Amino acid sequence: MPRGPAAVSEELDRFVASTPPDRDRFVDLVRVVSIVVVVLWHWVLSITQWRDGALVMPNPIDAVPGAWLGTWVLQIMPLFFFVGGFANYAAWTSVRRRGGGTREFLTQRSRRLLVPPLVFAAVWVVLDGVLLLGLDDYPGLLTWGEIVIMPFWFLAAYLWVVALVPVTARLHAAGGVLTVTVMAAVIALVDVGRLGLGIEALGLLNSALVWVFVHQLGYFYRDGTLERIGWRGQHSIVLGALAGLIVLTSLPVYPRSMVATRELDFSHMWPTTAVIGVVALLQAGVAMLVRPWCASWLQRRRVWKTVIAANAVILTVFVWHMTAKVAVIGIYEALGFELLTEPTAAWWAQRPVWLIGPAVVLAVLVLLFAPFELRTRPGGESQ
Repeated sequence: MPRGPAAVSEELDRFVASTPPDRDRFVDLVRVVSIVVVVLWHWVLSITQWRDGALVMPNPIDAVPGAWLGTWVLQIMPLFFFVGGFANYAAWTSVRRRGGGTREFLTQRSRRLLVPPLVFAAVWVVLDGVLLLGLDDYPGLLTWGEIVIMPFWFLAAYLWVVALVPVTARLHAAGGVLTVTVMAAVIALVDVGRLGLGIEALGLLNSALVWVFVHQLGYFYRDGTLERIGWRGQHSIVLGALAGLIVLTSLPVYPRSMVATRELDFSHMWPTTAVIGVVALLQAGVAMLVRPWCASWLQRRRVWKTVIAANAVILTVFVWHMTAKVAVIGIYEALGFELLTEPTAAWWAQRPVWLIGPAVVLAVLVLLFAPFELRTRPGGESQ
């Protein structure tokens, strides 16, 4: 039987009351903020339009002077992988303390990660099949709707770093700073090969290696290293990363924007470049600097309850958020409106529509599909 709002609220209250005193609540907050930023960016700050029969999402960054600087913070996926490193290292050490091993760890983590996307895939396979059979001119999701399945590159990358945790955790224990230093050197050399020597195939290699590096940084958060260095050390990380970004993006091969723009079809995210590793250092340093204030704020019962509720359905939100936008596009065009293709004053004035509309649809989708995710999240598990 579906539970009503009162029952859900009571269950959340129980989770709040049972939160272990040593739980790092900031990790949960960063996880939520990261996904919310991604969702809002895709909904509000993308010029979604039809091009050659497919929906595409160029960014308006080039139309706003200096907006590229915001992408150093708002291209927030590195921060998600950073706290993911914390959470996965915590889960791995917890499994090891109980006498478990790789199979238990991977089963536990993959179950949480795979159920929401598998439900999504099942629903879309059925829906797409019905439309292909019922509409003569329907081209199929893979032809027109790449943006609907766009979130899955991130899930694939995250599953990749999770699968390597039994290895990378041991490397961290054995090598610590030396391990990430070697990783950084390899990543830099791969970028030299790709962008300096023109060996484009190396882009795929760094698309795998960079996210392992970023995830590895989270181990230093979990083992206390980033706390022990104090605010001076954390400031040094931020300033060093800023200097690195300034130098790297001054080179002709690296654009300043961390997202592809309409004028320059180059993405630091895919194929992933070494610059994303430096962005991760910047974001990790900033996160550690604001953590003490946030930790105090997260002790408030209402705030923590909200964070718990959001985390419980975060993957459902992520995998369905572009479906919600596509549904609103369908309604919008059925009413006789056309998608604007330039960031004009009218486009900016419409931003509230593209926030509220998809949010309403997504709320319905979460009500329908969040129960599948909730079943994978028993109380009291590791972060």
